[in-house]
Amino acid sequence: MAKDRYDSQQLNDLVLQMMETELGGEQVYRTAIACAVNPDLKKEWEEYLEETLTHQNVVRSVCDALGLDPDTQVPSRLVVKHIGESLVKAMQMAQKAGDPAAAQLVACECVVHAETKDHANWELLGKVAEVATGDIGKALKAAHEAVEKDEDHHLYHTKGWCRELAIEALGMPAVLPPPEEVKNVETAIGASRAEQQRTAML
Repeated sequence: MAKDRYDSQQLNDLVLQMMETELGGEQVYRTAIACAVNPDLKKEWEEYLEETLTHQNVVRSVCDALGLDPDTQVPSRLVVKHIGESLVKAMQMAQKAGDPAAAQLVACECVVHAETKDHANWELLGKVAEVATGDIGKALKAAHEAVEKDEDHHLYHTKGWCRELAIEALGMPAVLPPPEEVKNVETAIGASRAEQQRTAML
């Protein structure tokens, strides 16, 4: 039988990073929701928080399939934890400054940071899922299919919110909710098209 074409040690490391990313993501969203002023954005992030809690369980199921303890600490995971905690602190700092609109924008930027890592994690897991075989291959494919669309949505929609809120802060006309939201974008190509069409939506 041909050996699977990936490094199983690195896969374990990636999955433990994913566990920490989803745990940190929960804290990032809880803090971001407290910073949200726009009711549409707040509602969006509340949905993302619920999905993040589901994603935690999906990663736990991947840990089970790999025979991994989801609480195992590795150096790369500690880095992910540090970054997540830093994002939470950044939002709290912005809140304390007393400008709600500015704090909301910082929260948006922090969510984009968190979701960029999260999205990359799931993309990498998808690459391994393409080549993994047997029960592990099935578990990875099922996990990736369950979460991939949510991750695309979280990243591209929040990037749109971030851009439009920053444009609004600069005193220029903004499209709120952003085009990505209105057009229900789910891909990088869709996000690019939506951004190109924003001027027509002003």
